[in-house]
Amino acid sequence: MAVMPAIAYSGKECVCQLRLGTCDESCVRDMLAVPPYMVALRLNGRRAVVIGGGPIGLEKTEKLLACGASITLIAPKAVKALRELASDGSITWHERTYAGSSDLDGAFICIASTDDTEMNIRIYEDAEARNMLVNVVDVPPLCNFIVPAVTRQGPIAIAISTSGASPALAKRMRDEIADAYGAPYGRLAELLNEVRGWAKATLPTYNDRRDFFEQIVRGDPDPVALLRRGDEAGVRKVIARAQERMTDSLASN
Repeated sequence: MAVMPAIAYSGKECVCQLRLGTCDESCVRDMLAVPPYMVALRLNGRRAVVIGGGPIGLEKTEKLLACGASITLIAPKAVKALRELASDGSITWHERTYAGSSDLDGAFICIASTDDTEMNIRIYEDAEARNMLVNVVDVPPLCNFIVPAVTRQGPIAIAISTSGASPALAKRMRDEIADAYGAPYGRLAELLNEVRGWAKATLPTYNDRRDFFEQIVRGDPDPVALLRRGDEAGVRKVIARAQERMTDSLASN
């Protein structure tokens, strides 16, 4: 497989749309000057185009599939795992190089992982012209979004971004956070979600609902500590007592 283009650095051949010849890092300085707007995208059923069939294309495809995206792969060749995904119908594979803007028809997001600078620039410009999300892997100036390092526990997702300055540092921080906020937090989120319906139906104001959940997550005993000991029944008791207190408080007002 071809080697991916590296992130821009001073003295290297330019790999971005500025076409400077030799990189002076102006693109990176511009990128870091304004912080990115952090969001969590719902991709279920949306069309995603992945351009490039190597190991990085596979990694991006697997992550998009996990979030429910409908994926079209564009690549003349693909690693075995991608070929298998195409064979079993999990993705659609166009066995060719990127042909142009029409390849992006109906797409919400595009991720490119090619080693061809001019093609990467073309993909970026075509996507930008359509006001769609585009990420050229390892070339931050050719991205209008950056994929953060993410740790997940149940419904909880914590994302770390360095705005492209140091993906390695983002991954270290992600791993440290994963150790600190592990499975008990994910399970607590699920248990709290079970009583959201009760809270909305019973507690008349936003402040009432906020106070209800705050007294659970910040109360004594600590629900996270209980879950770390495997005492889910104890957490359910904490929740039930909070419900009783809120109900009694409303009845007395």
